[in-house]
Amino acid sequence: MIGDLGAGKTTLVRATLRALGHVGRVKSPTYTLVEPYSLVIESGPLDVYHFDLYRFADPAEWADAGFREYFDAGAVCLVEWPQQAGGLLGVPDLVFRLSLPGEHGLPGDSNEEGRVLTARAFSETGKSCLERC
Repeated sequence: MIGDLGAGKTTLVRATLRALGHVGRVKSPTYTLVEPYSLVIESGPLDVYHFDLYRFADPAEWADAGFREYFDAGAVCLVEWPQQAGGLLGVPDLVFRLSLPGEHGLPGDSNEEGRVLTARAFSETGKSCLERC
């Protein structure tokens, strides 16, 4: 998830987790870097990991933190500030960009409330997900 500070990235993660059936607290992983969630959905167990890479100053920090195993485990990984890991994350299934109305040439008056969500798919899995939304 890409967006400026306060754009609503963590709020979007909270909504996603609630939609998947999570009823507990959803904390921002700003200081812990990752928050794990074990859910049970219609098709069975699902592990979801919420990352916040804002504090990374160098992409090597992502590799040094040992996060690659989370991405190879068939889990859903929701990543705030993925650009802080450089190209080490690989190609994502989906990228969400949150902006204020009127920002970055997007439609809307900058005095409007709310956010503009732009979703782009980069894999067949991502395309399938967007088609169901």
